[in-house]
Amino acid sequence: MKPNDLVLQRTGGAEFRRPRLLDQVRERIRRLGLALRTEDAYVDWTRRFILFHRKRHPAEMGAPEVEAFLTYLATKKNVAASTQNQALSALLFLYREVLAQQLPWMDDIQRAKRTARLPVVLTRDEVACVLDGMHGVFWLMASLLYGAGLRLMECLRLRVHDIDFVRREIMIRHGKGGKDRRTVLPVASVEALQAQLVQARRVHERDLAAGFGAVFLPHALARKYPNAAREWCWQYVFPSVQRSVDPRTAIEGRHHLDEGGLQRAVKLAVGRAGIDKSATCHTLRHSFATHLLESGSDIRTIQELLGHSDVSTTMVYTHVLNRGGSGVVSPLDRR
Repeated sequence: MKPNDLVLQRTGGAEFRRPRLLDQVRERIRRLGLALRTEDAYVDWTRRFILFHRKRHPAEMGAPEVEAFLTYLATKKNVAASTQNQALSALLFLYREVLAQQLPWMDDIQRAKRTARLPVVLTRDEVACVLDGMHGVFWLMASLLYGAGLRLMECLRLRVHDIDFVRREIMIRHGKGGKDRRTVLPVASVEALQAQLVQARRVHERDLAAGFGAVFLPHALARKYPNAAREWCWQYVFPSVQRSVDPRTAIEGRHHLDEGGLQRAVKLAVGRAGIDKSATCHTLRHSFATHLLESGSDIRTIQELLGHSDVSTTMVYTHVLNRGGSGVVSPLDRR
């Protein structure tokens, strides 16, 4: 049986079509409420796994075939450990959630060990140079990455009701690991953020007048609250320039801005500033944590602001401080 073939089965004289394997993967991911990015990644890894083994059905394979595929990725494709682990997660999902197999070999496959690396951090002056080289909506988003410690997609997915100007807070919903958290709203960004909301509201009102205006809602909120998708509070703070069709619902609406625009803007600003570091959008988040630590903020507070589950993850920033990992002064400097 080919993995992408539709399988005809009979039940009580009736004939029905069983969905293709890749469609089953998509259906299961949507049933569990996982992100669209996860869906695309898992479907792609499943397809690549099948093609690698010359279109054999995964039900006919097991641990040796999975190990062979992961070895191929590591030795022939030279992919990073995180990529190998993503491929393994996709295949384990396939066997456990789609094929309903819980076999001993699944727990025996070892994940690739990720190399511990210190994060790239910019100095305060370097951050200022990068932000000075940006303008408009990209300046505002970069300011929030640094000023609030947001991840790239957390910033892009901000909705109107996530901003609290009175309490000076930003609410991050369904962040990494599906967790919610609150972080600080930098005062320096308030005026520009308010202006951005005015512009976003104009866009939303034009969409409503044109018969559109619906935005993607997480989980089953669209069914529970049918009118919520068109309400102002659910709209994205940084709406896309053009409307698009949601691949899951087939409804035309306005999504948030694409991450590629901000990534390119930050890269250009870093280059114009003459900074010889491999700085990205995430570097601004690293700089947020490091500069708070330098200013004497408590490590537990920083952990909460970043949304880390374990304080050991936050402790990595102690190793990039100018005064050393534990505030140790070199004996050479004490002479």
